[in-house]
Amino acid sequence: MKFGLFQTPFTRPERSPHAGFAWAVDQAVAAEQAGLDEFWVGQHFTIGWEPIPNPELVIAAAARETERIILAPGAHILPYYHPAALASQTAWMSHITGGRYILGIATGVNPGDASFHGFRTRDENLAMTIEGLDLMDKVWSGEPYEHDGRYWRSVLPEMNGVLPVRDMRPYGGSMPIALAGASPNSTSIVVAGERGAMPMSFGATPALIANHWQTYCDAAEAAGRQRPTDRGVHHVTLDIFVADTDKEAVDIVTNGPIAHAWREHLIPNEEARAARAGTEPVWSRQMDFADIVRRSMVVGSVETVTERLQELIDASGGWGVSLLFGHDFSEDPKPWSHSMELLAHEVAPRLA
Repeated sequence: MKFGLFQTPFTRPERSPHAGFAWAVDQAVAAEQAGLDEFWVGQHFTIGWEPIPNPELVIAAAARETERIILAPGAHILPYYHPAALASQTAWMSHITGGRYILGIATGVNPGDASFHGFRTRDENLAMTIEGLDLMDKVWSGEPYEHDGRYWRSVLPEMNGVLPVRDMRPYGGSMPIALAGASPNSTSIVVAGERGAMPMSFGATPALIANHWQTYCDAAEAAGRQRPTDRGVHHVTLDIFVADTDKEAVDIVTNGPIAHAWREHLIPNEEARAARAGTEPVWSRQMDFADIVRRSMVVGSVETVTERLQELIDASGGWGVSLLFGHDFSEDPKPWSHSMELLAHEVAPRLA
């Protein structure tokens, strides 16, 4: 089992942009020092609690401060870009990081971000994402092309000997891509399987993890690809916190930044989502927060967290990379850094 940090970033809205940026870059350094394998940076445009509109700026700064950890945007919302421009930008970033780069791609689920970009609905976001990925592949091929699609037009002419065209092939010749899904039979996970990208599961219930792997494998096979067998490519996001004792871990979670983010952002956001969908929320403000911690997070000592994660692995069939959601411990980072260190050095070696 590998571990990474997903800097969503769940930064308190009262933080300045400078403070939020500095904390995000510092977290990349802290994650590498703790022994984690990957560092992901979320992207949103309108959400006060998730205030990084351009994860590449964080990644570029982190690339200068780190040597080993993989850096990844999580994720670029492809319908809100011209894909050729994003392909050029991310290929460049793959070289800046020396190949320590995974490109996260999303279709866009936040209605505020959609409206901000002039979208009245998100009904065509998936189709736009698929066409966008096709166009990005053409850019990365390094060959001249002309693309005249339903949503975008782009032309890369042949070199004329006067104005040479920049080489836009990614580091190593190919771009590692991940697509994330949060619902059973996710269409994003289907696209990941069809294209040979990595699947990422938001929502770490055993049933969802197992469903996403099955969906991914079935889609790959239906697209004529060999059925995947390496679960190491499967990324799963989790709220994890480890301390020296169970009591200390629960106290820090229920009385600190993690509880504040849940009460002020995650739970209200889930209630709003459920209201739009006409369903019952997974979490609500009427629920006992201690019960939410027990059911929806992995919190405790090294022994407890190892046991909980092993139970999830056994019940779901397993996955390769656990991405813990980052929280705003900027006023006192020591407990958070200690948690990451315990995960990397004490929990990871004990997992089957």
